Amino acid sequence: MSDAGDETAALVGATGGAGTTRLTVELGALLANDGRDVAVFDAAFATQGLADYLSGRIDPDLTALLTEERDAPLSAGLVDFPLGDAPGRLACCPALAPFERLARAKAPAAAQALEDRIADAAETFDHVLVDTPPVAANQSVAAVNATGRTVLVAPATTRGRDAVQRMTGRLDDLDVGVDAVVTTRGELSVADAAVPETDAAVTAAPTCLEERSTATAVATVAGTVFDAEPSTGDGHGLLDSVGGFVSR
Repeated sequence: MSDAGDETAALVGATGGAGTTRLTVELGALLANDGRDVAVFDAAFATQGLADYLSGRIDPDLTALLTEERDAPLSAGLVDFPLGDAPGRLACCPALAPFERLARAKAPAAAQALEDRIADAAETFDHVLVDTPPVAANQSVAAVNATGRTVLVAPATTRGRDAVQRMTGRLDDLDVGVDAVVTTRGELSVADAAVPETDAAVTAAPTCLEERSTATAVATVAGTVFDAEPSTGDGHGLLDSVGGFVSR
């Protein structure tokens, strides 16, 4: 694994409903299919969307690991995303908690614990992704402070473009630079990469291992976020080409 800072990224929704969680899952799946071990944290406590992509018992969740179970190992809260024969691992740390614990997980001490959890994951995983809501609370600030790359995710709309400008200014106030902008459901001139709209349900994710257009777009995001040199693997079957998208 190279410098951990370069291999950790906060994917920050510039606005609500940007598709950040879906993009995080797709990106993590693509990297895992390439033989990499990837950890995903859900810092979007209000929506707790990562849990929708997982099945089985979630206990402890991320908020518990940041509060009353702060001494528990990170492994206790990781849920493996099933990816069939993928050579890598996609391990998710979702948030799924009652409101009372969500409130405590937003406290400054919990935010520091989140930074520590991200640092722990960076020691053992090739990549760490943090599904991060618009920066307006302690856990969002912790996510962008603890990761080496900050990526804004926005819908390809006027509202999305305005949100990118607003969130960039907010991150500037925190002395955090924006490393890339990714748009969903279309393209914007301010974007470094774009992913197409999909009608596939949450239960169908990840679609990047089945749909070439999505795979190519997510491969571009992988290159943009982690400075890789993705290849579309022309001339190979879809699953073979996805495996070759991200070079080490």
